[in-house]
Amino acid sequence: MQQEVKLYNNPKEREMYENMADLYSIIKTTEALERAHMRDAINYEEYRGACAKLITQYKTARKVTQPHVPDVRKFMQDYRLDCEAALDRLESGVPDNPDVTIDPKVVAETVQFFITAMDSLKLNMNAIDQVHPLLTDLFESLNRISALAPNFEGKAKVRHWLSLMASMKASDELNDEQVRQLLFDLETSYTAFHNSLGGGK
Repeated sequence: MQQEVKLYNNPKEREMYENMADLYSIIKTTEALERAHMRDAINYEEYRGACAKLITQYKTARKVTQPHVPDVRKFMQDYRLDCEAALDRLESGVPDNPDVTIDPKVVAETVQFFITAMDSLKLNMNAIDQVHPLLTDLFESLNRISALAPNFEGKAKVRHWLSLMASMKASDELNDEQVRQLLFDLETSYTAFHNSLGGGK
C-alpha cells in the first residue's frame, strides 16, 4: 500500500501551506487576467474591477505569507510560476484607463459649478428654485467627466439632494440644518473631485 504523504504536522503548518496556496492561486489568476486583457477578451471595466479585487487579495496574502515567503520572485521560481505580467500588475496597482482623456474645459466648468453652488448657499440663496438649477448643472457636468469612477461619492451626494428637492415646491426653502449639510456635502465632494483628478497627489 502507498503511504499518504502529509505536507503538514500541525495546524500552524497547515495554515502556512494554505496561505502559500492562496498566494500561488492569486498570481496564476492575475496572469490569466492579464493575458485575457492583452487579447481584448475582456472589457476595460471588468478588467479593472478584477484587478482591484486581486490586488487587495494579494496584499492580504503577502501579509500572512511574509514570514515564509520574504521574496515573491524566489517563490515564483521555486514553484515554476512564469507569471511576470501578473507580478508587475500586482505590484504596480490598479491600472489607469488609457482611453480616458480629461477635458480641461469641462473640469474648469465643474469647478465653477461647485464654487457657485457653495457661494450661493453662503449668501442665503436657499430657495428650491435657486438651488436646484445649480445642482443640476453640477451633476450634469460631473457626468461628462469619464475619468471619474462610476461610484464617485460626489455624484451620489448631488443626486441625493436633487431627489430630495424633486418632492418640494419651487418656493420652498432649505432650513438651516439642510443648508449646513448640503454645504458640507459639496465641500467634501469638491475635495474628492480635486483628489480624484490628481490634485491631491
